[in-house]
Amino acid sequence: MPQFPFSAIVAMDDMRLALILNAVSPAIGGVLVRGEKGTAKSTAVRALTAVLPPVEVVAGCRFSCDPDAPDPQCPDGPHAHLEGPQRPARLVELPVGATEDRLTGSLDVGKALTEGVTAFQPGLLAAAHRGVLYVDEVNLLHDHLVDLLLDAAALGTNYVERDGVSVRHAARFLLVGTMNPEEGELRPQLLDRFGLTVEATAPREPATRAEVVRRRLGFDAAPAEFAARFDGEEAELADAIAAARKRLPTVALGDGALDRIGAVCAAFDVDGLRADIVIARTAVAHAAWSGRDTVTREDIRVAARLALPHRRRRNPFDAPGLDEDQLDEALGEEEPDDPEDPDDGGPDGSGPDGSGPDGSGPDGSGPDDRAPDGGAPDDAAPDNQGPGRQDQGDSAPGDSTPDGTPGPPPTSADETPATNDARDADSPASDSRAPDTPSPGAATVRETLVASGATFRARRLEVRGKGHGATGRRSRAYTEGGRTVGATLPRGQARDLHLTATVMAAAPHQARRGRTGPGLLLNVTDLRERRREGRESNLVLFLVDASGSMAARRRMEAVKGAVLSLLLDAYQRRDKVGLICFRGEGAQVLLPPTSSVDAAARRLETMPAGGRTPLAAGLTEARATLTRERLRDPRRRPLLVIVTDGRHTKGSAPRQPAAWLRHDGIECVVVDCESGPVRLGLAAQLSLALGAQYLDLNDLGDLSAQALADEVRRSRANTARKVA
Repeated sequence: MPQFPFSAIVAMDDMRLALILNAVSPAIGGVLVRGEKGTAKSTAVRALTAVLPPVEVVAGCRFSCDPDAPDPQCPDGPHAHLEGPQRPARLVELPVGATEDRLTGSLDVGKALTEGVTAFQPGLLAAAHRGVLYVDEVNLLHDHLVDLLLDAAALGTNYVERDGVSVRHAARFLLVGTMNPEEGELRPQLLDRFGLTVEATAPREPATRAEVVRRRLGFDAAPAEFAARFDGEEAELADAIAAARKRLPTVALGDGALDRIGAVCAAFDVDGLRADIVIARTAVAHAAWSGRDTVTREDIRVAARLALPHRRRRNPFDAPGLDEDQLDEALGEEEPDDPEDPDDGGPDGSGPDGSGPDGSGPDGSGPDDRAPDGGAPDDAAPDNQGPGRQDQGDSAPGDSTPDGTPGPPPTSADETPATNDARDADSPASDSRAPDTPSPGAATVRETLVASGATFRARRLEVRGKGHGATGRRSRAYTEGGRTVGATLPRGQARDLHLTATVMAAAPHQARRGRTGPGLLLNVTDLRERRREGRESNLVLFLVDASGSMAARRRMEAVKGAVLSLLLDAYQRRDKVGLICFRGEGAQVLLPPTSSVDAAARRLETMPAGGRTPLAAGLTEARATLTRERLRDPRRRPLLVIVTDGRHTKGSAPRQPAAWLRHDGIECVVVDCESGPVRLGLAAQLSLALGAQYLDLNDLGDLSAQALADEVRRSRANTARKVA
């Protein structure tokens, strides 16, 4: 079945331009496409290979060696006959569930031991050589796989070291990763390894969206006929990419351009020098694509706009972005020697394919009449109401009027109107079984929005025992990485062989197998794999008390700061998170379990406080949420973090829901937020009912980190005294 044509994709100018520039110069380092669902991310990547120049390969080489420059260390070499066929550029997709040996290639250890031969099975990196390697949902890929992938992309070589056998082969490819930020972010050090990043968003103009649907329906109804309509544009685009590749070595990058690149990177305070190198390579590729022999200010501007958003310093939960006014200021004025119109790629004022350097298609359509094609059937018009997602404003209930218009501006915690709950919550005479209805003349309950307090480095909370979940950095677990703690029978082909255990398993059977001389007779049943212990990621569900008693005495500000610190810790440990609050009449799931920790942070910021305390309803909702999540992801062990002062002034007592959670084996941590000179100790009683770890709000900090900081301060003070 034909692919949707690359030239038929409307709008998405930045995404198409970034893909084209990497096709011209793969040394840029790949493209990371961030965007909401249904924005043609996958469709654009799969369509790109059709406009890439074909490649000539050595006949019979599994590693796609170039006949003109074969890899001297190719495992299939040396190549005696270099003539080979020409084939289209290959698109290789790396699935999220891939293993390390599937990515890099693997040694058939069982065959090596039983037959005495060394056999290497190439992986996806070998298949992608001189083509495109596409990783959908790259943010869900294991971190160590992303490390291997980016290392190979940067070096152009894949190294496999396993059980004393070393294999090396060329692996130069165009790397493209796509991700939905709602499902979690890449770690900053991995994000920096992608050359360029672009945001893919659906168009808002009705006419453009209509064109998306028109083209998508036309392609679905008659794929071959629809693709044939764009054969001319596809051929022109392929010729333009090939011409830009030939022009690339001749493009001049002068000292003035390098100084300008350095000024831009310094202005945005980026770490390291990778940004400077990527901008330089991208600017050269953009100049070649635009038909110029010299890098201009506009080339640098376009390159910086694609290379800097994910590298600038920002808060942990801020999305990548770039202030273009600041960029223009850092670039300075146009040099007199530069072309008067840097947007003119060729003599006719267009790019080499008849398109402008902004990535608009060769058919001449601009950003106003182009939109994403809609992708595959599941990439239809964007749906902003998916699980765990509200409208862009992320407003919590109570922040807006029923018709969706914003409500009155929030007041600070000090201005919270007094309620029965807020007035009496910290009084020793308060009754945790207060009536559900307020007394006559009581003040009207009003919710308030409180800003988050200061964050800190949180201590690691973990689930007891050992799990088998996804590799992470929280609880102890049996994982694919980590230290060896034993041996086990392989499930399927033996990959990570435990040599000592294998020999010990084979030794008792040597006489029966007829061994008469030196050596060891092995059978496949003797093979043993290493059992490794490392750390796993968990599902961390936050159950936060947002009642009026928490809003009193500015406690909510400290609570939000503490939960935000725990969210940052969960982000660093690659956890899945969820957020439930309880207040007023019941409990509400503000964010179903998701990998998007920044989405949880946004929900927390907009969570109001006020009303009574339905603690039992909160525990019941938490148990129901964890039960549903266990069916979806049974290997990820849950950790329930309950942030409350332990009071309950609405509904039944929390004794029975706590017993249910304990019966289910849910690991819980109770964070006591009670303050004041007189304390009732209700949160401690709740922790006993749950069999949970009990912590005071002030105990959430990382004690080891604090102790280290104190030791450093003492050491500096002692040094200063000695010098004095």
